[in-house]
Amino acid sequence: MNDMLRREAISRVGITIAIDGPAGSGKSTVSKELASRLGIGYLDTGAMYRALTWYVLDRGIDWSDGEAVARAAQEMPLRMDSDPADPHVWIGQREVTKQIREPRIALEIKHVSTNLDVRAWMAGDQRRRMMEARLGGSGMIAEGRDITTVVCPDADVRVLLLADQEARLRRRTLELYGDATAEHMEIVRAQVEGRDRADAEVSEFMVAAPGVSTVDSTGLDVRGVCEAIIRLVDEDLARRDA
Repeated sequence: MNDMLRREAISRVGITIAIDGPAGSGKSTVSKELASRLGIGYLDTGAMYRALTWYVLDRGIDWSDGEAVARAAQEMPLRMDSDPADPHVWIGQREVTKQIREPRIALEIKHVSTNLDVRAWMAGDQRRRMMEARLGGSGMIAEGRDITTVVCPDADVRVLLLADQEARLRRRTLELYGDATAEHMEIVRAQVEGRDRADAEVSEFMVAAPGVSTVDSTGLDVRGVCEAIIRLVDEDLARRDA
């Protein structure tokens, strides 16, 4: 199926795509590329957690007060642009697209990502965004840690994207620092391993749930990973748009 026919099929039946995976597996880059190619929206769920982390830090909320952190999630005036080519994040009238990528956010995000009340609120809001896009005659691709199992277990296409640890660390280091020096790699190693341990307490993102397809990005470029997922998209569209 070529891109034009694929987009026409999506306009008729809509589509939701859920991609999970550990940090550095390439899921953000791949999701943006897929969204652009399919003509659908991109939902960066990690950015939602990062935005809340920034919001809590900005307001001086005590991390040990889990209820206050959960209330902050509900109160946060979050706006997100779903354009995969140029996604932006605002809290109120302030754009925080760059601020939420600062290393200090990565160090503290575990406090929100492991808060079960926060995760419940996030899951509901993320699912709402995905379904609204699907019903609107388009669709949305969301990536995170529990999209295939909690947020949207009935997504049309569900993928677990994996990669070996060193490949993941190098990708994340390049994303944060623009290089992969030994010093920066070690800083990111501590961040990634700490985040993985923390998130593993509340979600399973290293083993595919039933019905979820596994794609290993180790040794593949972005195009190769996208092609593997596109094949799953085509199978889904052929089944639903018959």
